[in-house]
Amino acid sequence: MLILELLLLMSVLIKAVQPDCRRQGKAQLPEFIKDGALKIGGIFTFYTGYTGVIPSFTRLPPQPKCKEYVCFHINYREFKFACTMIFAIEEINKNQNILPNHTLGYEIFNACGFSNILQEKNRGAENNDFHSSLMHAIVTFVFVFTQISHFATCACLSNRKEFPSFLRTIPSDYYQSRALAQLVKHFGWTWMGALSNDNDYGKNGIATFIKAAQEEGVCIEYSQAFESTGSKTSLKNIVDTIRTSKSKVIMAFMSHREIKILVDELYRQNITGLQWIGSDAWITDDSLADSQGHTLLIGSIGFTVRNAQIPGLGHFLQEVNPSQFPKSMFFKEFWENIFQCSLSPNAMQRACNGSEHLKYGKHPFTDVSDLRYANNVYKAVYAIAHALHNLLSCKQQKGPFANATCAQPTTIQPWQVKYLLNRKSKYLTLNICKNPSKLHDANKILFIYLLLLLF
Repeated sequence: MLILELLLLMSVLIKAVQPDCRRQGKAQLPEFIKDGALKIGGIFTFYTGYTGVIPSFTRLPPQPKCKEYVCFHINYREFKFACTMIFAIEEINKNQNILPNHTLGYEIFNACGFSNILQEKNRGAENNDFHSSLMHAIVTFVFVFTQISHFATCACLSNRKEFPSFLRTIPSDYYQSRALAQLVKHFGWTWMGALSNDNDYGKNGIATFIKAAQEEGVCIEYSQAFESTGSKTSLKNIVDTIRTSKSKVIMAFMSHREIKILVDELYRQNITGLQWIGSDAWITDDSLADSQGHTLLIGSIGFTVRNAQIPGLGHFLQEVNPSQFPKSMFFKEFWENIFQCSLSPNAMQRACNGSEHLKYGKHPFTDVSDLRYANNVYKAVYAIAHALHNLLSCKQQKGPFANATCAQPTTIQPWQVKYLLNRKSKYLTLNICKNPSKLHDANKILFIYLLLLLF
């Protein structure tokens, strides 16, 4: 069986390559799996929350037991992304015009809320022999396996020397950060604070914003960062800074995980009266409504990409049920959480009786009124499918490779898929930035940011 690991997210587990290092424990099994002649891999974050634990990368981390921690929540939007991927694959399998003699399968993994796993290891291993082996592993991965992201907006990922195999169906933060600075200027805010994730996404985004804002005459009172996997001290420092600062306007270049943790803590300490400006990673996330401090975000403004429609997805989501994923522990929890029943014997909870159905009632998971990011997942799957289709339908002496050759159907290589994606795909954004001004001109029709107000 030909298996192509074309990952939709940048969350990856790297195995050391030095002889002194060995894999500890077992590889994580996919949450959802379907066999096929060709397989597409996906990584999504089905849980969000705060552990207050920084991974040491010198021992096995504790396994998150999400039901035992009230700080872990099911992220319905991320699960909707995963189901959109499954929907697109099933749609393609029914389409005789794409891969007519081949079936697509999938392996979908749960990242469980841990972001930027590589950065933390790099930071703590400057003088460790493991550092060089990890760097070799990272280089091996980013040069070999094609990755298509629906949500990774960091401008750093546009560096083709460092990330030659990275593609995306969403524009770079380079444009969003500068647009947010113009938004601040429009409202006449000249004294503000800046917060971000303590990773490349947050640091690059907030740095571009601060530079652009200062060019517009805006003064930044403070700039701080933290991670959901970081220490509680960093969160406490930020809350203390917000409490004592004079600025009441805050730019938050964060993911939905960090903003949720932050506003919950502000709510507990009764710190209110703030005007939030949000990056698109959280400004459209309806899971924030589940947080204690969501009322503090009412009136927040930010930009997002324009909305889209995916015909048939709404019905597909309504028909999702336990029989489709009998081995998934996440889906079991998802189902029990929605219907407040148990799929296994449980004296503390009523048993599910089979009458439960997602088409009855309204729920964020089945809501298809906002598919702007789900559509990016949908486009990513189709981009891969078309690349595979072009490789498998190639005619000798007319192929895209050296001497007009074609790929061998039974041994398609990741670099060949990447070549076709770079060359022909209409679904992907340009990812090279030699001249930002020219790139912006070339993409200004493709990427239209919409102003969004939370209420």
